[in-house]
Amino acid sequence: MKDIIITNARQNNLKNITVKIPKNQITVFTGVSGSGKSSLVFETVGAEAQRQFNETQGSFIRNRLLHIGVPEVDKIENLNVPIIINQKRLGGSARSTVGTATDVYASLRLLFSRMGKPFVGYSNMFSFNNPLGMCQECEGLGFIQTVNVDALIDKQKSLSEGAIEFPTFQPGGWRLTRYTQSGYFDTDKKVKDYSSEEWEMLLNSPEHKPKTPHKEWGKTVKYEGIIPRIEKAFLKKDSKENITRKEALKSIIVTKPCPVCHGKRLNDKILSCKINNKNIADCTALSIDELLEFINSLQSKTFEIILIEVQKKLQNIINIGLQYLTLDRRTDTLSGGESQRIKMVRNLGNNLTDLLYIFDEPSIGLHPKDLQNIASIIKKIRDKGNTVLIVEHDPDLIKIADWIIDMGPQSGKNGGKITYEGTFEGLKKSNGKTGLYFAKVPEINNKPRSAKGFLGIENGNLHNLNNVNVKIPKNIMTVVTGVAGSGKSTLINKVLPKFYPEITIIDQSLFAASIRSNLLTYLNLSDDIRRRFSKANHVSDKLFSRNSEGACLNCKGIGVEKIDLAFMDDIEQPCEVCGGSGFKPQVLKYLYNHKNIVEIMDMTVEEAIDFFPDKLYYISFDMLLKLGLSYLTLGQRLDSFSGGERQRLKLTKELKHSNKIIVLDEPSTGLHPSDTQKVLNFMNNLVDNNNTLIIIEHNLDVIAQADWVIDIGPGAGKYGGNVLFTGTVSELLNDTVSITAEYLRQHLGKGK
Repeated sequence: MKDIIITNARQNNLKNITVKIPKNQITVFTGVSGSGKSSLVFETVGAEAQRQFNETQGSFIRNRLLHIGVPEVDKIENLNVPIIINQKRLGGSARSTVGTATDVYASLRLLFSRMGKPFVGYSNMFSFNNPLGMCQECEGLGFIQTVNVDALIDKQKSLSEGAIEFPTFQPGGWRLTRYTQSGYFDTDKKVKDYSSEEWEMLLNSPEHKPKTPHKEWGKTVKYEGIIPRIEKAFLKKDSKENITRKEALKSIIVTKPCPVCHGKRLNDKILSCKINNKNIADCTALSIDELLEFINSLQSKTFEIILIEVQKKLQNIINIGLQYLTLDRRTDTLSGGESQRIKMVRNLGNNLTDLLYIFDEPSIGLHPKDLQNIASIIKKIRDKGNTVLIVEHDPDLIKIADWIIDMGPQSGKNGGKITYEGTFEGLKKSNGKTGLYFAKVPEINNKPRSAKGFLGIENGNLHNLNNVNVKIPKNIMTVVTGVAGSGKSTLINKVLPKFYPEITIIDQSLFAASIRSNLLTYLNLSDDIRRRFSKANHVSDKLFSRNSEGACLNCKGIGVEKIDLAFMDDIEQPCEVCGGSGFKPQVLKYLYNHKNIVEIMDMTVEEAIDFFPDKLYYISFDMLLKLGLSYLTLGQRLDSFSGGERQRLKLTKELKHSNKIIVLDEPSTGLHPSDTQKVLNFMNNLVDNNNTLIIIEHNLDVIAQADWVIDIGPGAGKYGGNVLFTGTVSELLNDTVSITAEYLRQHLGKGK
């Protein structure tokens, strides 16, 4: 079996790497963030494999695929067809659910069309995307969208002053004439002074021919109230305009559960078909493990083959640690880690071999117990005759590797080299950051801080919590543990704030920022950089803004061109004119300390701390170094940050505060073990600054350093929701009930 041979890879920070990757084995790529792992695995091997595979398709398909550039590498030999399972959120429309994404819903539809009573139609009738099966009121979405009148109409204005605050209904907009020329309204009268009849006519009137319209009113034109007009033009699924008005619609639309189907998406006829008193919507509302229990209780010789198929698919989802999800959960609400595991499930059912599977940190969001399931699935994929490449930081997944390629030695320009290649045993003897971590015996916190009072939760019973009573110590570092879906986040992020509204939750959610926001704008440094360029070149500072005079005319300063593919995810490609920088090419001739604005935007934090020796920059950049974010570039768009990066960036704003209750949700996400230590130091500083820190975490190195541990479980979903343990790490190690205790004992035994 020939190896995959990469010759002289130069993508991003890679330093002319030549390396062999063994086939039909699991190769794990390790190294600190920014060391070049993703550049080698995704942007070189994965991109080239995908590009070459796309080239084999016919022109019709090829023109609809993402156009992938040729990576900077001399050659790659013996590539296989790739399946890239990354953490890009599944996204999808409101019609995409866990059930449709995993293909379980198709099998469930088949089961109900055969076993359900009374017979109401064949399998496709049970689809909420089929006109014959969907609820007619919400068109199968489960919710309806209506217009928020207070956001749409400014009652302090008249029609001629722009009372209707929506494009094409404002002065000069063609839709406004449908109201100003109707003959029904005094166009200079403030809307707040309208009679109830005028108000009703403006908002809700059904379509009709007005009696005495203005002389410019068209002969065949009909009058209709604003709300039905907006609903028809923008909110119906076949509306062509809703795509172009997405942003404006967001501000005036409210979403409510459908009053007819109550969120079930299907019509009464379909919902009348039941198996053992459950209709198909009842089944999709159950957690995956509850649904499997229900399917296992069904007996049928005739339809045994369908039952086995559904059982197998549900078991795959459970094996991957997502037993707490429901099939009706929308895919655009899933985290990156959940999205990746859903993609894994899709591939478990296929019988293809000789493929190249590429995974991006499949450990994210998983308790060590769930990781064992992921490890066994990855081994199964290999044993079917496939090659597996994994970019990973988690020690438990690194250990399953047949071969390890460690990148480094540092990040950014100080990375991009291979510091070790070989087996796991050899890695422990190597002197890169990964090897040094494995050579070290982990320690626990033997001197925990003492609490200064407690935060109490009484009878917490949201979702799967079983009347939880727990005391969380103040002014120390508490780590809350438990398997995925056990109720940790519900307890800390949802229930605790009800008792203590002043709590600060720093999670991994997206920033409330536009596509134009980047690291510099987040740190409030972009204005200063523009002033420096302006002063050095005696030109307007607006030239150095992608939102002003410096913006590339083709992409309007965004750096990418979006291609709307209607039913598929939008794709983005770098702008052809500016190459993705967002700046007019002529702006690049202006320099500050021998660098143009694009070169500065492309600098990493680590490079920038030397380039800008001023205190203003040092404070911000030094904090990012302490949080393990030295590899980020100054111009990197905020919407491209991973969940872990977003959370650590939000943390930078908290260090100046004291006397706060701060909650962190898995702050170690995506971190190399050596950077986890940096974040631990940072968090200890927060506690030393008189804050109460509560951390939801799976990382055993973080758990080992806690002052206090609260373990939730024992399982996920309905099998969780109980407090199994509270106490110090030393006490946890002696506990016989907690699964976390069992894995922590194993972890501390490693390397001895």
